[in-house]
Amino acid sequence: MAVAPNLRTPKRGDLMVEEIKRWIVERRIGPGDKLPKEGELQTLFGVSKGTAREALKSLEVQGLVTVSTGPSGGATIGEVPLERTFQLLQNYLFFRDLDVGQLYAVRRLLEPELAAGAVPHLSEGDFAALERSIATCAPAPQDHSHAVAQRREDLHFHDVLAAANPNALLRFMCEMINHLLRHMVAVGDQPSHPAYQQLGDTNVAAHRRLLAAARARDAERVRELMVEHLDEAEGYARKLSTVVRRRFMLDSEMQAPISPHSPSKPRRTR
Repeated sequence: MAVAPNLRTPKRGDLMVEEIKRWIVERRIGPGDKLPKEGELQTLFGVSKGTAREALKSLEVQGLVTVSTGPSGGATIGEVPLERTFQLLQNYLFFRDLDVGQLYAVRRLLEPELAAGAVPHLSEGDFAALERSIATCAPAPQDHSHAVAQRREDLHFHDVLAAANPNALLRFMCEMINHLLRHMVAVGDQPSHPAYQQLGDTNVAAHRRLLAAARARDAERVRELMVEHLDEAEGYARKLSTVVRRRFMLDSEMQAPISPHSPSKPRRTR
């Protein structure tokens, strides 16, 4: 009988990846714990050296382990980095029609709840980070690159709020949208457009109002202010004819997550 064309026999390396994942779950081990050495994995799962290495490489690409060499080396379990998850999402969206209006429609639904839910959990360190973000964006930009850096810092303000919200799924979804805005929204040479500086001034004023309401622990006011802020920001985005670029995110663009307690740094390319 003919085999359906969409079915295939899994490779031994793929099967071993599944077995390792089951092994991790059954033993309830987590980030920072080490997997058995390569030779031990071969014995444990009854596979060849090549299959074991293929499985470890697949897990490393997925971001589930980091592999080091040397006498004390091996595979260490780690949390899947946000940047790696975003890379997969961005590659998925490469083949989809996406515009700024769609991004803001989702932001308007999610981010007011994210910000309101963060209010009870904001620490003095978070407030200091929010204040630094505003201070970075307040001065008139010195040149084109400074203007672009300020707009990226605008998003860092939202990253700080996201990091304080205890709802892991809501936080993840809003962080993904921030990443999309940071990496895929193109403004070209528009920092010279009058509306670009108006957007910056409007963002700073909105962030100051949000910070004041958050310091007062007024979650409902923060929710209202965030809706107003996003409506204003989308209006300026439309004036600037902002577009979403189709692009892949490269491994060379990957970086460690930005700490919510420190200003964002320029993205480095190696």
